[in-house]
Amino acid sequence: MLFRSSISQFKSSFSTDVARPNRFDVIVPVPIGLVPYIGLTRTLNLRCEAAELPGRTIATTNMKIYGVEEKFPYMTSYSDISLTFIVGDNMKEKKLFDAWLNWINPSYSYEIKYKADYTAIIRINQYDVSNKNTYSVDLMDAFPVAVNPLSLDWQSDGYHKLTVTFAYTNWQEGTLDANLKNLGAQAINSLFS
Repeated sequence: MLFRSSISQFKSSFSTDVARPNRFDVIVPVPIGLVPYIGLTRTLNLRCEAAELPGRTIATTNMKIYGVEEKFPYMTSYSDISLTFIVGDNMKEKKLFDAWLNWINPSYSYEIKYKADYTAIIRINQYDVSNKNTYSVDLMDAFPVAVNPLSLDWQSDGYHKLTVTFAYTNWQEGTLDANLKNLGAQAINSLFS
C-alpha cells in the first residue's frame, strides 16, 4: 500500500508532465556584418537538430581560517555549448558559419574584429507537451569558435549534420517570469539607491 501511494505522490508532483528534451527550438541571429545571410536565421531555427541548455560552474578555493578547511567561491565560468544543424543540399548552413568565423578572424589578414561586431544573442527555448514555452535561455555575446568538419563517404546514404561550438560571456534566463523578477529587483534596488 505504501508503494502505491508513493507512485501516486510521485505522479502528482508534476503539474502536467515531465520536461522532454525533444521539445525545443533555437534562434540564431547573425551579426550585421553578415547581411547576405540574415534570411537564413529562420532556416537555422527549423534545422537545429540538437542543442544544449547551458550550465554554470562556480570555481572555489580552499581556505582554513580556523578549524576545518572550507571551500569559498571566487569565480563563475560558463562552458561552451554545441548546436547541431541539418545541412541542406545548397550547403548554406556550412557557408554561413564559415563566413562567420572568417568575419571574426579574416584568413587574409588574421586581424580580429571588435567583439561587438561579431557576437549575437542566441536564444534557446524549451517547450512543454502543449507547446507552451516554459523555459528560455539567452546566451549573451555568443559567437562560433569551432565549425566541425563534415565527413564524406561513398557508403553513407544519410545527411550532413553540422556541429558548431559557441562561446558566450554568460547566460540569462529569458522566460517571462525571469524578466518580471529582474524588473522587480531593479525597481526595489532603485528605491534604495
